[in-house]
Amino acid sequence: MTSPGELERTLRAELRGEVDFGAAARALTTMDASNYRRVPVGVVAPRDAEDVAAALRVCAEAGVPVVPRGGGTSIAGQATGTGVVLDLTRHMNALVSVDPAARTAVVQPGLVLDRLREAVRPYGLTFGPDPSTHSRCTLGGMIGNNACGAHSVAWGTTADNVAELAVTAYGGAAHRIGTGWSGAPEGLRELVEGNLALLRTGMGGGFSRRISGYGALDALLPERGVRLARAFCGSEGTLGVVTEAVVRLVEAPRAPVLAVLGYADESAAADAAAGLLPHRPLTVEGMAEDLVRGAAGLPRGRAWLFVEMPDEGAARELVRAADALDAVVVTDPAGQRALWRIREDAAGTATRLPGGEMAWPGWEDCAVPPARLGVYLREFRALLAAHGLRGSPYGHFGEGCVHVRIDFDLVSAEGVARFRAFSGELADLVVAHGGSLSGEHGDGQARAELLPRMYGPEVVRLFGAYKDVWDPVGGMNPGMLVRPARLDENLRFAVLPATPFAGEVARCVGVAKCRTTDVGGPGVMCPSYRATGEERHSTRGRARLLHEMLAGEIVRDGWRSAEVAEALDLCLGCKGCLSDCPVGVDMATYKSQFLHHHWAGRVRPLAHYALGGLPTWLRLITALRMTRAANAAARLLPLPGLTRQRALPALAAEPFTRGWRPLAAPPASGARVRAEPAVTLWPDTFTEYLAPEAGRAAVRVLEAAGLTVSGPRGGTVCCALTYVSTGRLDRARTVLRRTLTALGEVRAPVVVLEPSCAAALRTDLPALLPDDPRAARLAAAVRTFAETLEEYAPDWRPPRLDRTVAGQTHCHQHAVLGDAADRRLRERAGLVGELSGGCCGLAGNFGFEPGHHEVSVACAEEQLLPALRAAAPDALVQADGFSCRTQIAQLGGVRARHLAELLAEGLEDGAAADG
Repeated sequence: MTSPGELERTLRAELRGEVDFGAAARALTTMDASNYRRVPVGVVAPRDAEDVAAALRVCAEAGVPVVPRGGGTSIAGQATGTGVVLDLTRHMNALVSVDPAARTAVVQPGLVLDRLREAVRPYGLTFGPDPSTHSRCTLGGMIGNNACGAHSVAWGTTADNVAELAVTAYGGAAHRIGTGWSGAPEGLRELVEGNLALLRTGMGGGFSRRISGYGALDALLPERGVRLARAFCGSEGTLGVVTEAVVRLVEAPRAPVLAVLGYADESAAADAAAGLLPHRPLTVEGMAEDLVRGAAGLPRGRAWLFVEMPDEGAARELVRAADALDAVVVTDPAGQRALWRIREDAAGTATRLPGGEMAWPGWEDCAVPPARLGVYLREFRALLAAHGLRGSPYGHFGEGCVHVRIDFDLVSAEGVARFRAFSGELADLVVAHGGSLSGEHGDGQARAELLPRMYGPEVVRLFGAYKDVWDPVGGMNPGMLVRPARLDENLRFAVLPATPFAGEVARCVGVAKCRTTDVGGPGVMCPSYRATGEERHSTRGRARLLHEMLAGEIVRDGWRSAEVAEALDLCLGCKGCLSDCPVGVDMATYKSQFLHHHWAGRVRPLAHYALGGLPTWLRLITALRMTRAANAAARLLPLPGLTRQRALPALAAEPFTRGWRPLAAPPASGARVRAEPAVTLWPDTFTEYLAPEAGRAAVRVLEAAGLTVSGPRGGTVCCALTYVSTGRLDRARTVLRRTLTALGEVRAPVVVLEPSCAAALRTDLPALLPDDPRAARLAAAVRTFAETLEEYAPDWRPPRLDRTVAGQTHCHQHAVLGDAADRRLRERAGLVGELSGGCCGLAGNFGFEPGHHEVSVACAEEQLLPALRAAAPDALVQADGFSCRTQIAQLGGVRARHLAELLAEGLEDGAAADG
């Protein structure tokens, strides 16, 4: 076999696309969204079909296997491999053409499904299959897995919607297949004609969700039209590489309506699902309370069916006919999206059980005939209990397809043995109900070993012969479907050390919501990926690199790894993943941990001292009365370790607490005056030294609301945010302990104006000092400005501003604190409009560090700056975060203000009017 070095050189000489056999590229592709891990030799990103053919020819000559990969969201291990991984998303991601009259589109395999749907929406068309990963899964991956999604009740599987495929086989031979024998590999027709009886009787009937194995192979029967392209779908990259596809489009419903039906329990919902099919629904999705967990907008019940109908009349007729405990009909598109978001996030949400324990894929999508679903689910729950396992089923109840993630112990020998035993028994249960081991995601390594239980040995031998016709030497994705690896081999957890940090890193199951490029809405994750489009800058990519760093097989330098440091360098620490990732990956915290170890015992970058020690420097400058000199120096001289592309904010002439005096102004009209409750206003570093006007405004408003405002009794306090963000965790702990001592006993709510500081006190403080009860008490006392007014001055009426507002919701507010109270306060003050989602891009020290300016600006250009340009000329600009206000001033050319400032100005205007 050719050596990796020689193979890499040959590929570089033969291809125009990228060839990368480096540690980082390999580490990023060791896993998909499954429990499995396989280490590739290298990664190739072909530019076109010619590159694909060249790669397959070179690899065949070298005897190296090939694995085609799209979005990497497969949950059974089929997008991992030990040979060369073909990354088809980087270049081969075009929508080649659309023919609205014929209702077809020509696509490349790396095209993300949502990009296709957006392009054909103006024609009133859509692509029918729609997995919950539609914002990042690719058409090539959907073809490989024969993906289905919620609308398959109406529009079928991917195989039902593919007309033609351009396929390149291992060795480089090109095939164009559609209907009929044209383009078929040599020997395929003879194989089919020699096994007609077996294909007619051994494939399991006409069950729509029979995805397991080469489940569409009977499409080659003469009475079914010899549909070569359909039979190829679901082959999981084991036959060849799709380089282009002609797909069929369907008419999109103009105004679909969602009927949500409530039932007493999961079994009742499952029993009812099949009875709804005569009403011709577009979807029939099922979920139970152990997954929904208190979501708003649902009717009474403990389980629900989400049934989409083409119009309101059909939805209300369905509700009248359904034997449901309760029901709601949702016509508002925004309301429908909010409910569908619950369903789409379920693949990640189900990974966290109600008690916080992790659950894993592996038996993600078994399917049984819909009429058998209720009975099957009851027996499935009993089987879980018999093995001491837990999971939360949900899925496509209208087609009998159930998704579930189970709390397998995939680390200990006993746990893996239980996983294996359970898998065999569940396979037998599914087969007993006439079902399919895979209902839409494919078998991969998770279920292929069990295919003989479903199909019998003769059909499995036929599968092997089918594979051999397309791939005689077995170079395409070996170990999948045919002659498979054992289901308990190659588990990704086996390589990790038994440490808490490894357990956190393993939380990333590869759902890849961080790879979405959809713009709009409140979401933040993942701003650096949106800016660069590179996997290593996604939350998943960074988690994969950390995983491999801990494993030590590919990334061998441990905490000193340059590959991990490079990937984390563009992490903004926005914490968007903490809230937006369905499994709650907290990359900002992981980055802090990595930097802590990476720089241990070494001289750090100058930015870590300059900006990481910001509270100390600002306190010193102010104490020495050198504010004016420091501002002049910042204007004239570049500060070592910081970018020269951005000006430093000026220090305030006087710190907030130095000029803080009790205000004598009477409370606003309608306020309820009372000596209590008192609140403590936290003088964070940004408010104290850089934006004291926000602090003075907050005091003005809080006192106007009838609250007694005081400062911390013990003097200087700090949340240690800048030390945490630069990974100086020992220093952060020291600062926090000193703060807790200075603060003393917390007797009142602590109002924190800067969202990043409030988030640090709520989450980082108790995490860094878990054994100090004072930390938990302070974290529990922290309130945002809006939360304080809502909770402690509920009867106060804010001044009516009656203006349009634009600006930025701070990332940490979105991810940690929540902004519901802020929204309600703005509404009561007559502020109309939405603040931007996404990230401003400055992110504390990030935007001031060398090499970050371009990404910082790109993040701002995604949502924030376009929103400011589109705002009305007289709109107020709000941003509670100092970083956000700085970015808006420097890139948008306007002054943004804290919500407290806007309300304080309203109070002053009201007082002037009264005078």
